[in-house]
Amino acid sequence: MKIAVIGAGKWGSALYDALSVHNECVITSYHNKDIPNFVSTDIALECEYLVFALYAQGSYEWLKNNFKDCDHKILVASKGIDFKSLKFMDEIFMDFIASDRICFLSGPSFALEVLEKKPCALVISGKNKQLCSKFSSFFPKYVKTYISNDVKGAEICGAYKNVLAIASGVCDGLKLGNNARASLVSRGLVEMHRFGRYFNASEETFLGLSGAGDLFLSASSPLSRNYRVGFNLAQNKNLEQILQELGEVAEGVQTAFAIHSLAQKYQIYTPIVNEVVSMLNGKNIQKCVADLMLSKEEIQ
Repeated sequence: MKIAVIGAGKWGSALYDALSVHNECVITSYHNKDIPNFVSTDIALECEYLVFALYAQGSYEWLKNNFKDCDHKILVASKGIDFKSLKFMDEIFMDFIASDRICFLSGPSFALEVLEKKPCALVISGKNKQLCSKFSSFFPKYVKTYISNDVKGAEICGAYKNVLAIASGVCDGLKLGNNARASLVSRGLVEMHRFGRYFNASEETFLGLSGAGDLFLSASSPLSRNYRVGFNLAQNKNLEQILQELGEVAEGVQTAFAIHSLAQKYQIYTPIVNEVVSMLNGKNIQKCVADLMLSKEEIQ
């Protein structure tokens, strides 16, 4: 089975490596790279099955400028909410391809460990169960896959956890301790679920691999670029400097603003996201922590 991976960053490269175990694969990206089986965008789009691993904020422009639907089947591995349009990834892709030919990949998965072929479990979500199963069959044995029909829940979890990872990085950067981080992450899970509930996402998704699993991973390790953004914010570095030194895309930065805008629009209570946005806008970090501690909620 010939598959094209769109995006040759760390995550796209890890997916390409995993999918190449049992399938013939090619890979492409914005810029030419001197790596095996790198092809032009036009050649990649000749494949029936596409795995999309580009930066979420650039997805619409790439599709608009490059994509021509030839009965493709797409697995979207990008995680984020478009900052400009406030659209979820499924809404962006459905402008170009029918919803029954799109699936979404989520779950705890650092690219480095996937490249090292260490075991992990992921979720493939979509309206077309048969297509989800087809994409599932492409993965090697060290990647265990589950199938779900909760697309919106998977998308929200994948986007929201990156913002919470920034908050967790701040927590560790300030050396607030294990109690504080555990409190932050667990309250973050509640907040993420509250946000998802507005969009009719399934509660089960937030308790599983896509939600709690990916959140616990991203919020607990410097392997997460979003965690590193937060950690460096706590060192009083400015955001522009942090992103320049990072040298990679941290999806949580723009997604924080997107979630904040949606929460304001639909009057959803999101105290952690609110403070992350304030930090990114330059508010004093210690003041953000103090204000978060004073926030009031009706449930535990």
